[in-house]
Amino acid sequence: MASIEFRHIVKRFGDVEVIPDINLTIADGEFVALLGPSGCGKSTSLFMLAGIYAPSAGDLLFDGRRVNEVEARDRNVGIVFQSYALYPHMTVRDNIRFPLRFKKTPKEEALARAREAAALVHVEELLDRRPSQLSGGQQQRVALARALVKEPQLLLLDEPLSNLDATLRLSMRTEIKALQRKLGVTTVLVTHDQIEATTMADRIIVMRAGRIEQAGTSDDLYLRPASLFVAGFIGSPPINQLSGTARGGAVTLGGATLAIDGAADGPVTIGLRPEHLRFAAAGIPGRIVQTEPMGREILYVVETGLGHIRVLEQGSSPSHAPGEGVHIDFAAADTLVFAADSGRLIEGARVRAA
Repeated sequence: MASIEFRHIVKRFGDVEVIPDINLTIADGEFVALLGPSGCGKSTSLFMLAGIYAPSAGDLLFDGRRVNEVEARDRNVGIVFQSYALYPHMTVRDNIRFPLRFKKTPKEEALARAREAAALVHVEELLDRRPSQLSGGQQQRVALARALVKEPQLLLLDEPLSNLDATLRLSMRTEIKALQRKLGVTTVLVTHDQIEATTMADRIIVMRAGRIEQAGTSDDLYLRPASLFVAGFIGSPPINQLSGTARGGAVTLGGATLAIDGAADGPVTIGLRPEHLRFAAAGIPGRIVQTEPMGREILYVVETGLGHIRVLEQGSSPSHAPGEGVHIDFAAADTLVFAADSGRLIEGARVRAA
């Protein structure tokens, strides 16, 4: 397997600088997710790893060896594309063993390795079928087997589950993670889906406009987001963002004033996750304007003097109805305070409901 290093990597397309400057190290055997919205540079980064794009500047290293000019076929990298990219005229067997042609692997050995790779992903009974005879989940497994058959030092997954239904995505997340642990192959997943990233990867790299916004475990990103962007991207339902001004130990938010500790005077944004809020006898007064049953939880939209606030409550039946007056409370330890100008987290700052 391989350790990977992006050392001051830059990527330009003409005059457009898509990746301004990335520095990142991925350990041997680590499962890393590149997470972010469309256009953040995550797929471009993956294509540079694959050898499809060459860096415009900087050094890309595999086990300390510079590979900027190494052709894709010579990198021993396996890749699973979003579209699976299976050859429609070939059988599953021939699709899986196709990468071994470039290595000039003897036919009998190639067939044996194709069977082994198929067994890893549980499609060995489909070897004589063609892609048109497979379901989306089966095609995804075949694409994964094809990526693994050449025993790559690096496995790249480009939105591999986006074409699957919700139930199949859930099971495939579990299977891919288990397979990665079994094989110990260094793996990079590109996704815009935070659930995929947080459930599958050892470490998540949140990207924005071609830069790394934050790198860490799912707990790091959820509990200690470095910026308002990360706080807004991680968590579902999304975090409540309330704009206000801190001054003298208090923060003015709309028509309300709350106590604040640890923040300098000036504009701030308060982050309150819906799941950290609760209805109580005292706190921020408001009125229920909408209820959204979500199965095991109820999402409320509450109109307050601070603006509309989303509150997530456990249970399958609403305990409050639209039009009802309520009070919202929260623990100071669950609040996040960001500087409004930079969007960066103010470490140690806390807000109290009363």
